[in-house]
Amino acid sequence: MTATKKAPSRVLSLPARIYLIFYNAIQFLGWSFLLYKMVDFVINQGLGGKSLWEHVEVPLLIFQSGAILEVVHCACGITPSNTVITFAQVYSRVFLIWPILYNVPDARDQIGFSLLLLAWTVTEVLRYLYYVLNLISFAPGILLWCRYTFFIILYPAGVTGELLCCYRALPHYNKTQEFSVLLPNAWNFTFNFYYYTILVMLAYIPVFPQLYTHMFVQRKKILGNKKHD
Repeated sequence: MTATKKAPSRVLSLPARIYLIFYNAIQFLGWSFLLYKMVDFVINQGLGGKSLWEHVEVPLLIFQSGAILEVVHCACGITPSNTVITFAQVYSRVFLIWPILYNVPDARDQIGFSLLLLAWTVTEVLRYLYYVLNLISFAPGILLWCRYTFFIILYPAGVTGELLCCYRALPHYNKTQEFSVLLPNAWNFTFNFYYYTILVMLAYIPVFPQLYTHMFVQRKKILGNKKHD
């Protein structure tokens, strides 16, 4: 497939367009660096005694946390995505990297983290590159195809990795009660982070099939339209 120019579907002010190009380009470079770091770890596995987490920790925390800005973009109206859906997607990632992966070593020292990282990095490299090129009205057809095809494997792989990481974090939070609010207290309020993590995991049961099916619908619509262009 050759690159094709397409008219922007959304009218943006010049400052907003420049900002979004800059933001998405930085994220593309960041996630590309993460992908490189992951490949480098696999090639040189065992050298220096570092785990995969130690190899990618800083850039992963920085660039995934940076995605919080995407909620602001939606709320301000400079991107067309639904603010609530975007918040839920970003929150789930931030939940994974901070209280689960950063805080619980057992959660990251297993195959679930490798699955999660591979799925996230490839997905985000494709996504942010597409956004940058689309903002300059030049979206390669092959990139569009990759974005709406690779998810078939990457999405379930990523979800599997996320659930495995959460599962491995459960014993820690059950034992330590960290981040929990226990009675008695001045507010007469209780919150158990262990059960909250289980609730997050259970939410995957109804949400994943809906989102996965939606992606297939989007794939058929978008790639189908490209065939008729």
